[in-house]
Amino acid sequence: MKKRVKEYNGFYYTTAIKKLKKLRKRTRVIPGGTSAGKTFGIIPILIDRATKKSGLEISIVSESIPHLRRGALKDFEKIMRTTGRWFEDRFNRTLLKYTFANGSYIEFFSADQSDKLRGARRNILYINECNNVTFEAYQQLSIRTSDEIWLDFNPSNEFWAHTELKNDPDCEWLTLTYKDNEALPKAIVKEIEKAREKAKTSTYWANWWKVYGLGELGVLDGVIFNNWKIIDEIPQEAKYVKSGMDFGFTNDPTTLIDKYLYNGIPIYDEVLYQTGMINSEIAKVAKQDFKRIIVADSAEPKSIKELQNYGLIVKGAEKGKDSINFGIQAIQQYEVFYVTKRSVNLIDELRKYSWDKDKTGKTLNVPIDFHNHCIDALRYIEIDEKTKTRTKVKGSGLVSFKDFY
Repeated sequence: MKKRVKEYNGFYYTTAIKKLKKLRKRTRVIPGGTSAGKTFGIIPILIDRATKKSGLEISIVSESIPHLRRGALKDFEKIMRTTGRWFEDRFNRTLLKYTFANGSYIEFFSADQSDKLRGARRNILYINECNNVTFEAYQQLSIRTSDEIWLDFNPSNEFWAHTELKNDPDCEWLTLTYKDNEALPKAIVKEIEKAREKAKTSTYWANWWKVYGLGELGVLDGVIFNNWKIIDEIPQEAKYVKSGMDFGFTNDPTTLIDKYLYNGIPIYDEVLYQTGMINSEIAKVAKQDFKRIIVADSAEPKSIKELQNYGLIVKGAEKGKDSINFGIQAIQQYEVFYVTKRSVNLIDELRKYSWDKDKTGKTLNVPIDFHNHCIDALRYIEIDEKTKTRTKVKGSGLVSFKDFY
């Protein structure tokens, strides 16, 4: 039976928030599973601090500005609006800084901004998904923080928080799981708990359930791609190649990834990652900036036809018995490929996409069917590049793919 939880205009006072409010030590480390309400628990506490004490300086930090915009900053604005505290003229969208009426402020910046790391001091620091931030960056920020430090992460593998902070007497740890988040929709709870059954026959899913279900320390093992690096943006000299699209709707997102070449090195840029989109909305996004050449999931011919009717150049991806592994091998053959730092969801998938294992722990030559919506789009591109299929695009007045080779 679902616990009764206080609700204020759509905002829930969850068990996660109650547990977080009991923490007292300077450094508060919050490992937790997926949808545990870590960010949605910590940020309301920081907002409450800012409104009750004048002149408080609070910094919320993540690995990149795109990561902040799609994560902590988005959650901050949603919480502020939901609780009736948001005033547009108090938020500086250039500096990403919200100033309260009493002079307190909450600022957002990324760990890749070296001037910020060694810049002004603060009272409270919150590093969101700190496992993606270097220990050096944490050190620079922590020595400039006078009061509280909040750190959260999914415990997929051991990193500096375990080696440097675990035995610190001025540090306390709190593990949260999806069960601490009563605001979670039943559909998401059901999806998470599917992994508990899968864990009985798969080492991969046993590890996933341990990390993302129970919030316990797991082992990062069998990651498929390790030949990639993050870059700030697409160089002006880079040449557009084509795009890949994977369709989704309710639970799975529709994704659109662009591929460029720069000095012979592939660059992938995430354009779209969103659920609930109809084809007219997808077409609107795909038409932005320039005319794309799209290789899409061939399992949805109706969607492909509709996108063609909206004036897009789209074809179905080649699929066959070994097409998944063929696409993976095509990407692995690059000595290195780049991913733009705004490609937050693609980066997340590349960090997690792994080979499956049987119940004995033996690695199988089959990738897990998870963390792969952006990667599927990459595969469609690379399979098309390798096969150089010349299939004509159907639809009145549209250009054949062969004219672009």
